[in-house]
Amino acid sequence: AIGLYNLGQSCCLNSLLQVFLMNIRFTGILRRITVPPCAEERRVNVPYQMLLLLEKMQCAKCKAVRPAELACCLSAHRVELFVQHDAAQLFLHLWNLLKKQMKRLELVEELNNLYTINVEEHLACQNCSFEMKSNSSILTLPLPLLDSNCHRLKSLEDCLRYFFRPEELTGQNMCFCQQCGKRTPFLQSTKLVHLPQTLNIHLKRFCFEKSSSMHKLSHYLPFPQYLDFSRILTENQCQADDNEKAAWQYDLFAVVAHSGSTRSGHYCAYIRSLTECKWYCFNDSEVCQVSWDDVKCTYGHSNLHWGETAYLLIYMKKHPQ
Repeated sequence: AIGLYNLGQSCCLNSLLQVFLMNIRFTGILRRITVPPCAEERRVNVPYQMLLLLEKMQCAKCKAVRPAELACCLSAHRVELFVQHDAAQLFLHLWNLLKKQMKRLELVEELNNLYTINVEEHLACQNCSFEMKSNSSILTLPLPLLDSNCHRLKSLEDCLRYFFRPEELTGQNMCFCQQCGKRTPFLQSTKLVHLPQTLNIHLKRFCFEKSSSMHKLSHYLPFPQYLDFSRILTENQCQADDNEKAAWQYDLFAVVAHSGSTRSGHYCAYIRSLTECKWYCFNDSEVCQVSWDDVKCTYGHSNLHWGETAYLLIYMKKHPQ
């Protein structure tokens, strides 16, 4: 467990890099990339620079290394340095750069299988039998922490059930029905089709108030070490066969936590080593072993608005296919 020095407001990047590089299934893909032939291509190739950083960390004799070359590589791809980043947005940016620059198609497919969630969107007219379906892929489950009445959801399981709940589209939100020939009330729902080996969950702690100013939701929201989606979601919220559902059992692998406010803050990562089964806190250059009770401190607290709260949860399949 090697730390990464902060290059200047790079705590968000450092936390995400640790989550990527501590995932042995991801590094198994990274080690098989095609090395770019010329020096200039290698300088701006994100997978290659990430591989160099991994090797640098594994060979390090000190407590931390500087991710300077990778940071310069990312800046060439419009990832700004020395600014506050949002971990959920930066994760998507990093993943897209990795996928775009991996030349071997089989590695791109493995990367997709490792992280991609498949869902089916349903729109059903409430006046007739007309229904529309479409399949889509997402990289994170963006879970709201408040319901439509601004009431706090009490657990991660409640957030998951709320995300996949059917929603009535009425009034100004009505859709045009081709069969009725007019705008009618519709029922909109998202059904889960497939879950990947590594599941990323985004707790939407940053939201807008009526005054259009953004604020942080710091209230208590517990999350378990073990998740079984087939027991959390109902039959109507899933569009998968029994074999698929049997693999929906997950262990918590990492927590990317945020402390501070919407305007200034700090990220660190709590990661469970897959080889040692021990929890570590990666706080830039400082790395230390922690307990599950330490990880639970990121559940949040209503009276500690600047306190540390979980922002990204990364779960790993208990029985990978």
